[in-house]
Amino acid sequence: MSNRLLPRVVLGALACFLAASAQNLADLEKRITEFTLPNGLHFIVLERHSAPVFAGLSFVNAGAANDPSGKAGIAHMFEHMAFKGTPSIGSKNYAAEKAALDALEKTYDALEEERRKGPRADKAKITKLEADVKVAIDKTFTHVDQDAFTRMVEENGAVGLNAGTSMDSTVYFMSLPANRLEMWFMLEADRFISPVFREFYKERGVVRNEYAMRIESDPQGQLVTALMNTAFADSPYHVGYAGIPSDIENLRVADALAFRKTYYVPGNITVVVAGDVDPKEVKALATKYFGPMPAGPLPPPVITKEQPQRGEKRVAIETESQPMVAIGYKRPDALNADDPIFDVISGILSQGRTGRLYKELVEEKKLALGAAAYATFPGGKQDNLYIIFMVPNSGKTIEELEKATYEIVERLKKEPVDDATLKRVKINVRAGLIRGLNSNMGMANALAAAHVGYGNWRKLYSQLDELDKITAADVQRVMKTYFTATGRTVAYMSPATKAPATKEAN
Repeated sequence: MSNRLLPRVVLGALACFLAASAQNLADLEKRITEFTLPNGLHFIVLERHSAPVFAGLSFVNAGAANDPSGKAGIAHMFEHMAFKGTPSIGSKNYAAEKAALDALEKTYDALEEERRKGPRADKAKITKLEADVKVAIDKTFTHVDQDAFTRMVEENGAVGLNAGTSMDSTVYFMSLPANRLEMWFMLEADRFISPVFREFYKERGVVRNEYAMRIESDPQGQLVTALMNTAFADSPYHVGYAGIPSDIENLRVADALAFRKTYYVPGNITVVVAGDVDPKEVKALATKYFGPMPAGPLPPPVITKEQPQRGEKRVAIETESQPMVAIGYKRPDALNADDPIFDVISGILSQGRTGRLYKELVEEKKLALGAAAYATFPGGKQDNLYIIFMVPNSGKTIEELEKATYEIVERLKKEPVDDATLKRVKINVRAGLIRGLNSNMGMANALAAAHVGYGNWRKLYSQLDELDKITAADVQRVMKTYFTATGRTVAYMSPATKAPATKEAN
C-alpha cells in the first residue's frame, strides 16, 4: 500500500484492472512474460488484447537522489535530453552538427579553464570566451531539426508521450497503436543507446526556469524545499529533484555523459510493454534493438544515510503571501514492515471531510482553511518524512494551528482508533485504489515499480492484502514510535519574524 516505491495511482491501476477483469494472481501470471537480455536489460510483457494499442515504458532505477555532488539537477536534465533525438533523428546534417557540437565543448572547456584561475583569471579573456560560447551555441542550432523525435512518434499515433524524474527513479513512457510496436522499439532503443545532447545549454535554461517557476516563485515550493533542506542533513533527500540553481547553471554535456555511463546501463533499466502484443514478437524486437546496448556494471548504491535526529528542527520563511505550515515526522523507508500503516494513518487524518484534520481544524475549530497529510515525502528508497500540510484561517496563527494538530496526534497515540473508523478508512483506501487508472500505462508503471522496488511484480498482490491485516494497535504503535517531537521538523511561512515555539510531551 505504498506510494513510495509504488505510487498510489499505480496500485489503483492494478486494483481497477483486477476488478474489471476478475483476475487473480494465477490468471495474471498467464498474461505476463518476463525475460532478461544477455546485457542485463529486463523486460516484462503484459498481454491485454481488449484494444489494438499498447503502452511502452522504460523505468530507470535512478533519480535526483543519485545526482553527484555539485551536479544537482543532472538526472532531471538528462530526462529532458532524451527527447532531443539521435544521430538519425533530429539533425539536418549530423556530420556538420557533430563538428559544431564538438567545437562548442572545446570553447566551453577553454572558458571554464580560465574561470578556474580565480583571481588570476584574465577578465577580458573570459568576456571574449563567453561571447564565443554564445556564438558556438547558435551555430549548433542551425543544424537542428527541432522536436523531430516528438513529431515522429506523434505522427504515428503516439499519445501520452512524456517522462518524469522523481527522487528515486526516471520513467519514460508513451502509448501507440499495436502496429507501431517495432517503430517504438527502434526509437526507444536508439535514444538510450545513441542519444545526442543537442540544444543542451538551451535546455539547461529551461530546467533552470522550471526551478524558478516551481520553487522560487511558488510559496508552497519554497516551503517544501525548506522542509527538506532542514529535515535532512546527510540524506540525498536534502536536495529536491529540481536541483540547485547554481549547479544547474553550470551543468555540462560531460556531466550528462558521465551520469548516463553510470546509471543508464541495461541492468539498471526495466522495460514494460503492456497491451495488444505478442510476447514472442516483443522478445524478438527487444533482442534486435536493445540487444546491442553495451552491458555495464550496476551503479553504486546510495550509502549515505540520515543520522538519527535528536530534537525538533524549525525553519521560518518570511513572506507576504498566505501563511502555511508543513510538519514532517521522520519515518523509515518503503521496505520497512510499517510502511502500509502510514497509508492508513493518512486515511484517518486526511481522508476527505471525515479526516480528523479537516473535521477538527477546518470545520469545528475553524483554525485552518485546509489541511492534508502525505504518507511519504519526498521519496521512498531512503528514510523519509510523513508530512502534514496546513493553511491557517484568517486571523489564526501558526502557533494555534500547531497546538491543535499536536493534540490530534497525541490522541491517536493514547486512544486506539475505533473499529468503525478503521473499517471505513480501509474501505475508502481500497476504493481509492480501485478508482485509479485502468489502462495499459497504469499497469506498465505498476509492474515496473514493483519489479524495481521489491524485486518481483507479484508484490503488488501482497501489498493489497496487507491493508486488511492492519489493526488499531498497529496504528497506535506506529504513532508512538515515529510521531515524536524529537523526530519532527516544522517549516512555516509567515509575516512574523518571531519563531513560534510549541512544546508538548512525546
